[in-house]
Amino acid sequence: MAIESILIWILLGAVAGWIAGQIMKGRGFGTVGNIIVGILGSFVGGWLAGVIGIGGAATGGFSIASVLTAVVGAVVLLFVVGLVKKAT
Repeated sequence: MAIESILIWILLGAVAGWIAGQIMKGRGFGTVGNIIVGILGSFVGGWLAGVIGIGGAATGGFSIASVLTAVVGAVVLLFVVGLVKKAT
């Protein structure tokens, strides 16, 4: 993965984390925490999209597929982290 792609995923992940925090109201970690989880979620979502063959989402560019992938990855990660947080 090129450095440009990584930087785009970080920026996209920050936005996706904020959006995921809005979607998952009450289950997030505050603005900064949601952004961090969103960044991680965008990498996870991008990796999974590449694995299942959604090529447009794995390129690291700004497209509808990459935005949706990052938001879905961030929402899923917020949900999972929220479950783990609640269990402990």
